[in-house]
Amino acid sequence: MSTLSLAVRDSSTMLRRNLLHARRYPSLTLNLLLTPIMLLLLFVYVFGDTMSAGIGGGDRSDYIAYLVPGLLLMTIGSTTIGTAVSVSTDMSEGIIARFRTMAIHRGSVLVGHVVGSVLQSVASVALVGAVGVAIGFRSTDATALEWLAAFGLLVLFATALTWIAVGMGLVSPNAEAASNNAMPLIFLPLISSTFVPVDAMPGWFQPIAEYQPFTPAIETLRGLLLGTGIGDNGWLAVAWCVGLAVLGYRWSASRFDQDPK
Repeated sequence: MSTLSLAVRDSSTMLRRNLLHARRYPSLTLNLLLTPIMLLLLFVYVFGDTMSAGIGGGDRSDYIAYLVPGLLLMTIGSTTIGTAVSVSTDMSEGIIARFRTMAIHRGSVLVGHVVGSVLQSVASVALVGAVGVAIGFRSTDATALEWLAAFGLLVLFATALTWIAVGMGLVSPNAEAASNNAMPLIFLPLISSTFVPVDAMPGWFQPIAEYQPFTPAIETLRGLLLGTGIGDNGWLAVAWCVGLAVLGYRWSASRFDQDPK
């Protein structure tokens, strides 16, 4: 077999392995998925009217439209924590050492984790999006091209965060440490424009919310789904995604090659 055929075959095998693990042990994914769903319900039904007035909206439905795009990206961050835990578990339990003694493509182990995590992220986003639609979210102005661009942004963002999560899992000594190391993937959306506009925050805090990967991605997704202005956020979001994906890939590949386990 050619090198490419071998890589595709082995990566497919590792993907099936990771999807089987996710199906047999769904508790981690479900627990991480509950966070954005609970925040969605909390901010809509407890704070919805107040928050809508704060952003200049007319009623709770305006805040639902504002909130859902941010929570879709937060869902991706939550899901990728499971990737860090899964990678760390593989490393600490010695299965990676066994894979290294087998005649398989070396990079297929990481590729299987990444592709599996991206698929889980897309499924999780679909579930949170369905909850959003059930409580009143609508995107009537988005064209088919804008929906396609929104889907592409979500996949690109998931790929970038997944490679970062893989690196975090590789450098963590155990699953608990991996979960703690990956917590910024949930924390950053909380200090972004997910819940309130950046210009409504205190002046000293605005740079923290603005100069991070989640805010431009959220504003781009809002623009695509709701027809609001995107401005520079589009290319900033893509730049963040590409930069994080390259950084995460190089970090993960380097760490995977060096780790003696």
